[in-house]
Amino acid sequence: MKQAPNALYKSLRLLVLAGACVAANAYADDYADVSQLVRTNKFNEALTRVDNYLASKPGDPQMRFFKGVIQRNLGKTAEAVTTFTQLTQDYPELPEPYNNLAVLYAGQGQYDKARQALEMAIRTNPSYATAHENLGDVYARLASQAYNKALQLDGNAAAVPPKLALIGDVFKPNLNNSRNPVVVAAAASTAAKPAPEPVAAPVANKPVAPATPAVTPAAPAVATPASPATTAAASAPATNNAATTTVAVNADSHKAVEAAVLAWAKAWSNKNMDGYLKAYSPDFAPPGQQSRASWQKERRDRIVGKKSISVTLSDLNIRVNGEQAVANFRQAYKADSLSIASQKALNLKKVGSAWLITRESTGR
Repeated sequence: MKQAPNALYKSLRLLVLAGACVAANAYADDYADVSQLVRTNKFNEALTRVDNYLASKPGDPQMRFFKGVIQRNLGKTAEAVTTFTQLTQDYPELPEPYNNLAVLYAGQGQYDKARQALEMAIRTNPSYATAHENLGDVYARLASQAYNKALQLDGNAAAVPPKLALIGDVFKPNLNNSRNPVVVAAAASTAAKPAPEPVAAPVANKPVAPATPAVTPAAPAVATPASPATTAAASAPATNNAATTTVAVNADSHKAVEAAVLAWAKAWSNKNMDGYLKAYSPDFAPPGQQSRASWQKERRDRIVGKKSISVTLSDLNIRVNGEQAVANFRQAYKADSLSIASQKALNLKKVGSAWLITRESTGR
């Protein structure tokens, strides 16, 4: 499968910044040192450096990401699965840990789990090209398994062998290397490409389109308000009234959606859990396979447990179509010493007089 561009320490350093510049520079040196050790295959020494770092900063996402990569290179698959799983729980807005879980699951032959992990990566960031390509390769492996099963059940199925041969010709170089050790991208020019290759979170030097919601309603076609001269004329009073009403209704809905989004961000910043959770529709789908109850508990624990939170929105763009809306914006999130800026999208629908969130997704 395609190996992702090298951003093993650079990208998360750009995405996840320390609260103070001096601290950030110190952390960057630690990241660079660990990255160099990984590049030169000094995994045990790198793991020691990472563990020492995490002893004082246990929540650092980049060092935790390094740890998962190192654990896989050392053959500590179960520990790496735990590391990346915890990252997806603590930082569900990052798609790369999901991709790395897919690596581990594919290496164990658990292709359905790999598929689910990659679908979560894509749901988090629909523009994540590596996850899309890796998902295609996983589908190929699943197809191969299904075709082999078909042959077991019916050895005379003449159409199946050519399909198996086609999959083998196209994907064999990738699918046969799923158990190869992982090497950091920049040092892996001569290494076999694993399937899927773990990558660093997220690649910041390549512009990525904002996350695309599952359902993106088209912007409503609003008639242009009639000019004063036309309005004075009595040639089409019904049409003019309808246009004016449409504009007014959409303007009101736009304001209501904007107010709902800003109230959601304010409740989050104030750690007002009642207001925050009430912003979500009853049919909101939590990420992964979480139940609504477990998702609410996780959110409550993570939000209330912070000393301080600041959620600031900018570049807010709202599209309303009837009783559905999509809000795209830039979100700056700060909690204690952690700072993350990301592109975000909220899908909302009107429930009674309120606009409630049905889906949220994060891009870059």
